[in-house]
Amino acid sequence: MGKVKIGIIGTGSISNMHMAGYTRLKNVEVVAACDISEERVKEFAKTYNIPNTFTDYNEMLKMTEIEAVSVTAWNNIHAPASIAALNAGKHVLCEKPLALNAAQAGEMVEAAKKSGKILMVGFCRRFGDNTVALKNIIDNGDLGNIYYAKAGCLRRWGNPGGWFSDKQRSGGGPVIDLGVHMIDLIRYLSGKPKVVSVTASAFHHMGMKPEVKGIQKYNSADYSEYNDVEDCAASLIKFDNGMTLFFETSWVQNRKEDRLYLELFGDKAGAKMEPEFELYENKYDYLRDSKPLLDPNGSSFEHNFIQEIKHFISCIADGEECLNPAEDGLELMKIIDAIYKSAETGHEVIIN
Repeated sequence: MGKVKIGIIGTGSISNMHMAGYTRLKNVEVVAACDISEERVKEFAKTYNIPNTFTDYNEMLKMTEIEAVSVTAWNNIHAPASIAALNAGKHVLCEKPLALNAAQAGEMVEAAKKSGKILMVGFCRRFGDNTVALKNIIDNGDLGNIYYAKAGCLRRWGNPGGWFSDKQRSGGGPVIDLGVHMIDLIRYLSGKPKVVSVTASAFHHMGMKPEVKGIQKYNSADYSEYNDVEDCAASLIKFDNGMTLFFETSWVQNRKEDRLYLELFGDKAGAKMEPEFELYENKYDYLRDSKPLLDPNGSSFEHNFIQEIKHFISCIADGEECLNPAEDGLELMKIIDAIYKSAETGHEVIIN
């Protein structure tokens, strides 16, 4: 069989993670890249020896040899670029979040169904060894009925600026950026229940705080100090299987240190996946804690992307069932929309 030929739409920092996956696969060739910045796409193509460059993805999609694309552009480009690619007969791996909102995500799902092509959403953390291990434990019934979960991704000072902090291009702040991964992990691990209600608050008091010195943070490639998104948010999310999730996130918050945590509570046992993997159970009439031994590199940022890309290509080349279907991205966007709506109105949002 010939190589699967790939095009890249958006050559910012996250595209390098996709290339880390593609360049490791012998049955893949990246033949084109597109970015609105000609200088940036030319440099990207030079780095990865990509023969064709474009500043208009519609022109790139005319290349008949391209079978699939990675959409790694700004969030507001996800829907139009993915739909254009699907309509052109290409498979699509779209970075998270799937779109700016659920309405756009729904249009993407319909375009995928109409085209018969794969639309995979970039929930890369599903491919980490820690997620795979905990999913196996849960699916084997070791936690029993999961009725409560807690997850958070909190930064003391970490607003990336640029397009991230421009709501028109990003759709929001840490909720849509960091919350997408954390909320999706809880849904995925607990069997993909559907949301029924959301109560949330979002806060806009801190801003960028560009004057801070002494520590380093990630800045967007198009960094600017413009900011019209939330600093932090907290929400209570209820699902149709009876589970309740408490979720919180921040880019800028007066706290001692950054914190990442994810916990699930079942009637047989509990589990913590972040910041470290632990299980809590009652066995032989004693409370017991245990720590499964996992490769410390098996849940790294790069590892997760490499495995995600490998799976995407397997779906195309071998007909493997997609683990990250677009429908999962749509369900997630319904939750994100509800968080923002509840925070804006001050009321619980009921989802039918």
